[in-house]
Amino acid sequence: MAESGQDCSFDKPRFVVNKVLARAQQESAGGIFRRCIGRSELKFLDPFLMFVDFSLTPPSGFPDHPHRGFETVTYMLQGGLIHQDFAGNKGTIRTGDVQWMTAGRGIIHSEMPAGEGPSKGFQLWINLASKDKMTEPSYQELLADQIKRVEEDGVEVRVIAGESMGVQSSVYTRTPTMYLDFTLNPGAQVHQKIPESWNSFVYIIEGEGVFGSSNSSPVAAHNLLVLGPGDGVSVWNRSSKKLRFVLIGGQPLNEPVAQYGPFVMNTQAEISRAIEDYQYFKNGFELARSWRSQ
Repeated sequence: MAESGQDCSFDKPRFVVNKVLARAQQESAGGIFRRCIGRSELKFLDPFLMFVDFSLTPPSGFPDHPHRGFETVTYMLQGGLIHQDFAGNKGTIRTGDVQWMTAGRGIIHSEMPAGEGPSKGFQLWINLASKDKMTEPSYQELLADQIKRVEEDGVEVRVIAGESMGVQSSVYTRTPTMYLDFTLNPGAQVHQKIPESWNSFVYIIEGEGVFGSSNSSPVAAHNLLVLGPGDGVSVWNRSSKKLRFVLIGGQPLNEPVAQYGPFVMNTQAEISRAIEDYQYFKNGFELARSWRSQ
């Protein structure tokens, strides 16, 4: 659990071992992306395959595309995103909402911005263990008011997955994962436990904070911080403005990774099979033969 507003010592505190500044890049018409994991400086952080901070304005977006072998987690900060898939699922997630999609053996879907203004959020790709890669696809959706929230001593946390301040999320994570959205008022501090065997990182949304060690230099927005081994992390807001960041951690799979675009498996032979299944509408992609998003 997190302990806010008081000193807390961990047996093995986590410190920052890598810092990656996510610069804004235009990757498609109208879309601005800050790619954090899945780039040359940080290709992979087991079990995380990708983390991107996105801003989409029509007509940009992600038209019909396939996935196999992992999960995508989309967390909206502003605006909305319309999703459709070949199994007939359709809906819109808006500010504060989360969609946790298990692609499993195969899904084809589209994700397009809703409304005229920018739609902003994060997308995280979480690898699946070999035993789960060919599971049936599924969705979990949490509306903003369904996400548990705790406020204490100048700290607010939204518990998307995992546990903080004694509150447990209801989200089921096949690959054990924590996903916490913290806001710290000026002068506040927080001490969050993290399972010792997990990999973890922080992405700063706004403001600046001191992470890991009380004598570290403050780090500003749009930086991703990889945390080293340990059983928890401490964060201080010594600025005059609010600090907001997400803390994400997961149990590493320690399995080989073979990836070709939206297909993530364990071997190149499995990747070849995934491409063939997609091209010939079989083994999970049967519905793709006649489906197109509206």
